[in-house]
Amino acid sequence: MRAPIPEPEIGDLIEIFRPFYRHWAIYVGDGYVVHLAPPSEVAGAGAASVMSALTNRAIVKKELLYDVAGRDKYQVNNKHDNKYEPLPPNKIVKRAEELVGQEVLYKLTSENCEHFVNELRYGVPRSDQVRDFVMAAGVAGVGLAAMGLIGVMFSRNKQQKH
Repeated sequence: MRAPIPEPEIGDLIEIFRPFYRHWAIYVGDGYVVHLAPPSEVAGAGAASVMSALTNRAIVKKELLYDVAGRDKYQVNNKHDNKYEPLPPNKIVKRAEELVGQEVLYKLTSENCEHFVNELRYGVPRSDQVRDFVMAAGVAGVGLAAMGLIGVMFSRNKQQKH
């Protein structure tokens, strides 16, 4: 039997483990979160919601954490508290609830759900998911370029011997 997940505190960042990516929300009390969701996002959609990331618009929604997480696991993850001073919880909630229902610009790389909740909690929009993906892509690109260069050098070396 799994231990019950403790009730988050107001203003906590909630990381939801969707297949292939992390969805982020901010806890505003009484079991509710505010999150940024593309219009096609269905609460608890999991893998199906990956496709919603291709849109350029999103809606700020206030929904029960239980419904947003669906069958996916989640955790409180205030991972930048050691780097940035969190805003007061009442200010976080006020800012979040003022945005509910608004349609906003959504970009996977610069204005996604993680940027949104970090801006509400810390006043700093940032996404480690995007940074980590870009770094991994960069490392992979460097690796592929190096392999290509080695291949060219190897083929030239072979040609010179014949």
